[in-house]
Amino acid sequence: MRPVAAELLRRLRHPTRRGLVRAAAAVPALVLLYVLVLIPFTPGFGDIRKAKVDEPARIFSADGKLLAEFRPVNREWAKLADISPNVVEALVATEDHRFYQHHGLDWRRTASAAVHTFSGDRQGGSTITQQLARNLYPDDIGRSQTLTRKVKEAITALKIEMVYTKAEILETYLNTVPFLYNAYGIEMAARTYFDKSADRLDVTESATLVGMLKGNSYYNPVISPERALERRNIVLAQMVKYGHLAPATYESLKRRPLRVDFERQLEAPGRAPHFAQQLRKWLIAWADDNDYNIYSDGLVVRTTIDSRLQTMATQAVMWQGSQLQSIANAAWGARAGCAGGNPDLVRAFVRESPEYRAAKDAGLAEDEAMKRLASDRNFMRTLCENKTRMQAAFLALDPRNGYIRAWVGSRDFSQDPFDHVSQARRQPGSTFKPFVYGAAFEQGAKPDDTLVDQPVEIPLAGGEVWRPEDDSPPSGRPVTLRDSLAYSKNRITAQLMQEVGPARVARLARAMGVRDSRLELVPSLALGTSPVTLKEMVSAYGTIANGGGHVEPVLVTRIEDRKGEVLAQFEPATPEQVLPADATQKLLDAMRAVIDRGTGSSIRSRFGIRGDLAGKTGTTQDNADGWFILMHPQLVAGAWVGFNDSRVTLRSDYWGQGAHSALPIVGDFFQRSMRSRLIDSRERFPKEEETGTLRAWLANGRAWVSNLFASKPASEPPAKPRPATRRVPAAPAAPAPSSPHAPEAVPPIIASQMPAEMPPLLPLPSDAPALGEPQQPASGASATP
Repeated sequence: MRPVAAELLRRLRHPTRRGLVRAAAAVPALVLLYVLVLIPFTPGFGDIRKAKVDEPARIFSADGKLLAEFRPVNREWAKLADISPNVVEALVATEDHRFYQHHGLDWRRTASAAVHTFSGDRQGGSTITQQLARNLYPDDIGRSQTLTRKVKEAITALKIEMVYTKAEILETYLNTVPFLYNAYGIEMAARTYFDKSADRLDVTESATLVGMLKGNSYYNPVISPERALERRNIVLAQMVKYGHLAPATYESLKRRPLRVDFERQLEAPGRAPHFAQQLRKWLIAWADDNDYNIYSDGLVVRTTIDSRLQTMATQAVMWQGSQLQSIANAAWGARAGCAGGNPDLVRAFVRESPEYRAAKDAGLAEDEAMKRLASDRNFMRTLCENKTRMQAAFLALDPRNGYIRAWVGSRDFSQDPFDHVSQARRQPGSTFKPFVYGAAFEQGAKPDDTLVDQPVEIPLAGGEVWRPEDDSPPSGRPVTLRDSLAYSKNRITAQLMQEVGPARVARLARAMGVRDSRLELVPSLALGTSPVTLKEMVSAYGTIANGGGHVEPVLVTRIEDRKGEVLAQFEPATPEQVLPADATQKLLDAMRAVIDRGTGSSIRSRFGIRGDLAGKTGTTQDNADGWFILMHPQLVAGAWVGFNDSRVTLRSDYWGQGAHSALPIVGDFFQRSMRSRLIDSRERFPKEEETGTLRAWLANGRAWVSNLFASKPASEPPAKPRPATRRVPAAPAAPAPSSPHAPEAVPPIIASQMPAEMPPLLPLPSDAPALGEPQQPASGASATP
């Protein structure tokens, strides 16, 4: 080894001519090898071609209306012909004056930049094409200042020049550069800073925007107008230097002020923004699984939304929301001290704010931070408005196939993008009761069976006792299950829950559509104390309207490529029969009574809606949530009304009830849709064949009388309940006898079956009868455990 090392050292000290030639040849060979190794790690020609035709996914309604476009950034692509020539001239003169002479790399400029950099005056040598490479592929090329990044950038620039024309390079560059304030591309920049389109930019405005490219934040004309003005004049001077501007013109223009007309450009929310928000998440997952890009592959997505129904739903939510907001303002507005005269709640609002946490993090004591924020009028006004802003949500779907037809997640997407349809979980109140009655009917009970309206006491673990209440005192009279559901009787429902059991009710609710929320297996579940989403509830009611067959909600029918070829087709699933048809018919029969003469009767008396309808109102404790869901054979629609903070309520025993807060949204929607003939009032729910001539005659007679007097609610509750076909003892603490109609005995809930740590339950307020209706047995609100 030593002789070999000595020989190598000798040759290095005294190289031969042949050795020098070999060494000189090895350097470019190594450089070439280095470049060849990096080529596979740069964007391919296919990716570069796609960037030129970047096309976002377009979302269409079932009736062919554009709902949304999924763009990665707030950008509107402008053709080069639609961009002012002043912009192009300013760009070329400032960033790359030899743009039309080189093929992606300007070796002369690169060498000059290297010399200046080595001498301590760092300069950039990138061409417009190289900058475009960085803008389009920051992840592939990298961001660090290394030789590898520069080589990959150069390789990508050469590829771009091979694929694009010079005009296409300029167009792509000007449409992909960022300009702050969520404005991407020259068109959005022109609108943001000068309130005009890119084709109308004059020479000074063009120079201002091109000047920002050197450093958006540093040369921001809104925050740093002096620096922006100085940079603008440098750009104008470059235009003079390379023959794009006359010197005399420059002398007059450089004294002009910037004249910025600034306005942030917000993305248009579209017809169904909350629906589009949920769809985007689903489509991204689908595209990833199938090797597509929702931002560049031009996908066309056909959805189940009906744009006409969506418009009606949006209008109904906005109209009722505005009505209720005036009531909320009277109770919670500035005159009421923001929190209805409750200083403790005001302090709680302040303590939960980001501003309070920031003040604490800055070292302020609690009292000092509270005092400073309480004295800030703008902060307190904004806080009050946010906390007391009335919210509402609406969802409608076709129960036959699960197609979602309308989706409104809040009153105003720009103010509150949070989706109250699928994200918000709120107590459903009495709208949960149909699951209790459905479970009872499944076990053999009938709508005409009775329970006695008497005090109910259900012992719980730990010695607590739950005493559900109604607005009216116990009458001691038997009440049919049909009337109990129609007037939303809490005491009767609690007794029925004892017989059926929370586990069976929860199982049925999950099978019918409440599949994402956790249901507490406690007696108060019967009155809707477990929070759920509006989407789950409307889906479950769709199961009832579909004869007991559950179909998962559907958002999309098919996906096409940009040429119209179908990539994926989505057919509705076969209904899963989760509630027997006979039990579903009994439940529908009882829920029809809610609309014909119960708490939901203003659907007919106020809105004049005819047809075969069933539904349920719901109100939670302290009127924190108002619900109403209406079923029609072709459409099931539900609405929720409340505040984002459940400590804020309408504070009105009238307006706080679902029959007066949420019902008008659904009523207005159905009224509009029936007048537009989008829903057929002659449609009827499917029902089992009646057996026996007498039963058929009686059924037809009941339907005829119901339709004849549908628009007018009963003037008073039935003087006498219907004759009992089955009576169930109502002693809450004792086991109830099993139903003779049930296939198996269902024992009542006893204390030993209750959770070990269940807090006490409060007495409950209940739903009031609908507007214009005499006092009927009231519906129950749910208690919060």
